[in-house]
Amino acid sequence: MELASKYNPADVEGKWYQYWLDHKLFSSKPDGREPYTIVIPPPNVTGVLHMGHMLNNTIQDILVRRARMEGKNACWVPGTDHASIATEAKVVNKLAAQGIKKTDLTRDEFLKHAWEWTDEHGGIILKQLRKLGASCDWDRTAFTMDEKRSESVLKVFVDLYNKGLIYRGVRMVNWDPKALTALSDEEVIYKEEHSKLYYLKYYVADDDMSGETGAEGEVVHRDASGRRYAVVATTRPETIMGDTAMCINPADPKNQWLKGKKVIVPLVNRVIPVIQDDYVDVEFGTGCLKVTPAHDVNDYMLGEKYNLPAIDIFNDNGTLSEAAGLYVGMDRFDVREQIEKDLQHAGLLEKVEAYTNKVGFSERTNVAIEPKLSMQWFLKMQHFADMALPPVMNDDLKFYPAKYKNTYKNWLENIKDWCISRQLWWGHRIPAYFLPEGGYVVAATPEEALKLAQEKTGNPALKAEDLRQDEDCLDTWFSSWLWPISLFDGILNPGNEEINYYYPTSDLVTGPDIIFFWVARMIMAGYEYEGKMPFKNVYFTGIVRDKLGRKMSKSLGNSPDPLDLIDRYGADGVRMGMMLSAPAGNDILFDDALCEQGRNFNNKIWNAFRLIKGWEVSAEVPMPEAAGLAMRWFESKQNAVAAEVADLFGKYRLSEALMAVYKLFWDEFSSWYLEMIKPAYGQPINKKVYETTIGFFDNLLHLLHPFMPFITEELWQHIIDRKDGESLMVSPISMSTEVDEAFVQQFEVVKEVISNVRSIRLQKNIAQKEALELQVVGENPVAAFDAVIVKMCNLSAISVVEAKADASVAFMVGVTEYSIPLGAYGTLFFEAEIARMEAELKHKEGFLQGVLKKLSNEKFVNNAPAAVIEMERKKQADAESIINSLKESIAALKKA
Repeated sequence: MELASKYNPADVEGKWYQYWLDHKLFSSKPDGREPYTIVIPPPNVTGVLHMGHMLNNTIQDILVRRARMEGKNACWVPGTDHASIATEAKVVNKLAAQGIKKTDLTRDEFLKHAWEWTDEHGGIILKQLRKLGASCDWDRTAFTMDEKRSESVLKVFVDLYNKGLIYRGVRMVNWDPKALTALSDEEVIYKEEHSKLYYLKYYVADDDMSGETGAEGEVVHRDASGRRYAVVATTRPETIMGDTAMCINPADPKNQWLKGKKVIVPLVNRVIPVIQDDYVDVEFGTGCLKVTPAHDVNDYMLGEKYNLPAIDIFNDNGTLSEAAGLYVGMDRFDVREQIEKDLQHAGLLEKVEAYTNKVGFSERTNVAIEPKLSMQWFLKMQHFADMALPPVMNDDLKFYPAKYKNTYKNWLENIKDWCISRQLWWGHRIPAYFLPEGGYVVAATPEEALKLAQEKTGNPALKAEDLRQDEDCLDTWFSSWLWPISLFDGILNPGNEEINYYYPTSDLVTGPDIIFFWVARMIMAGYEYEGKMPFKNVYFTGIVRDKLGRKMSKSLGNSPDPLDLIDRYGADGVRMGMMLSAPAGNDILFDDALCEQGRNFNNKIWNAFRLIKGWEVSAEVPMPEAAGLAMRWFESKQNAVAAEVADLFGKYRLSEALMAVYKLFWDEFSSWYLEMIKPAYGQPINKKVYETTIGFFDNLLHLLHPFMPFITEELWQHIIDRKDGESLMVSPISMSTEVDEAFVQQFEVVKEVISNVRSIRLQKNIAQKEALELQVVGENPVAAFDAVIVKMCNLSAISVVEAKADASVAFMVGVTEYSIPLGAYGTLFFEAEIARMEAELKHKEGFLQGVLKKLSNEKFVNNAPAAVIEMERKKQADAESIINSLKESIAALKKA
């Protein structure tokens, strides 16, 4: 194959990806090899590729490709998530654009539209991942609502219900007024908001106005007529229509006078009791708490404790219901604005203060959630938490970075039951069937439900149409928590060949933002249904941010299109750009310049290979001594880096592993090794040197391939003729572990000597074609490498002398002094060098005069801090030393 003069990713990437697909190089079947399994964090079925996906899937592909080259049976299972809330919202919006409301459709009609949407948009993201080089076993592609996964979900629901772990009841839930569904606690994002604290007057009912002054410590409020009232501070005045009690702390001295009283809810005029509980914070507001059991989780607990009625004043969409009695049909936030005015007008608002508090928002729709009493299905979580905590804390299942163990531990130790029902149609419908006379049965199919219903009611004549299935569907995460098991059919067909071989999976790569939603729950399901962990390691990626540190988002317009980046820089360039800034668990400050650096590295690799392949090879040409030394050095250097890379992979420090290989190729191989073995212009290279160099290049391609699969495959295929179906992707890494540390260390000294000689050439403007003599003062510690130094520096000789020549330039490497005599470069060189040094001498003498003038000023010396004077004296000493050195050098050059 002919190698193009320039590297063009577009000519390479599609070609090799199709080659890998055609030869089934991504596919995996159980065999005798050690398995390496990764399951993809399933992206939303209707989603498109974004920068977070790019990072996550690049890391997964690096790990999978490395495992293949280590000889493991690598299996990367792709798939998508049905994303109940997000997908249903998109379908609702699409229908609305056609003038159709969801409420106008039956469930089946709506689901027909949802499946059409999924078929049209679903899987786009998986196709886009191919552009990135993702080496998934595409034949295994799964969907959380495909037949196998759906049956698994229903089977697990029934099983957990029968175990007494799933229950149904009215509880306080997080309600999303936009998505019109309950959410779990983990789906609520708390944000700091600048709001208001409203101080409302609750008048004492049937007040006889006795007690002209309160007892010591009591705070009694009175209006102009003498009527007493309590003051309640609240951030949500729109909820007063649901107040059913006021609560004070029994130990609060300022509110003792309210014990046993009843108060009137402002505007509403409902008379409610004053109850006492030490839950009330005496320091917040006035120490009086309004209790609204239907709309606050803590108030709900007080309501349960004191048997208070709960009045639900909100409709599902966040407007006020008939039960509120006031502001019916108005949006809750519009009510907040209006009620402030109405309270003020009625003289029931004492004051309003600015207040900063945390408000819960729906993770999906970004609207403020509404605590709401609702009949829902729940999963008891303590049982699962008890199983899932020890393996992580004991490092049986490892987190990278380990700091997330504490996050995990804190959640599990404070776990609450999981609200698993959602008021949606798109998803797995809850397999509960209600009976005509009340009650329900739970079964995986309608046929099983009918049989159970007939047994439960004792009525064999009961028909399927007599049963009504629950309208709700399950939380999306209730399917994805089974993902590592259900992908290998472990729920429906436990103990099958694939689940026994591939499970537990090896690594999970995901973001820390779903540690509760997904990671913890998969661990729980793993121990419940397989009796062991679902994966051995979890690699937490960071959040992709722009170079200013802002999280990338569509709204900010700071997120590039990943496919556009691939078109501009090539997939390998983008992959490298992502990984150069992607330490595990830390946020990624992404900059297009990193992708440009990746593209430049591609070009460097390409040009280095073209240089090597362009040399004429001859078995007759003797091997230069410098080349022999270079080969011995680079073999050890490469082996050392290969061992370092293996260690870094073991610690999941992938960014550092890439940087180690990058430096090995760019700095050591291209900048040093190739220069050391390069034949003279127009001359052939020794055959053994050439073949060894090609072997080194082969090793470098193996090390680079997981990070940059396309260019490495292209060049590997050019090294020698390959059989059809062979690929670098499945070519094992077979590098020696032998490293001659002493030899490598000596070579570092050699490189420093060479760098110093080259710097002198630049400083003194001595052309490369001018041969120099290098003198070693005393003893030459790297005499064995003289051939390399002579070649790299174009030296006429290296000699050992007792003292450096007068007209010479010297430098130190360690404790050894080296010098280059300059006498051979004629009058013009000396005149130019003398002129340069005299100009520098003049500048330093002027600088010294300025310092001396300052130090001779008595006022300055007497008033300046001691540290300042000391600094000036140091400047004087440094200047005098440089001046003396310049004078000596000028005199020596004039003498020469």
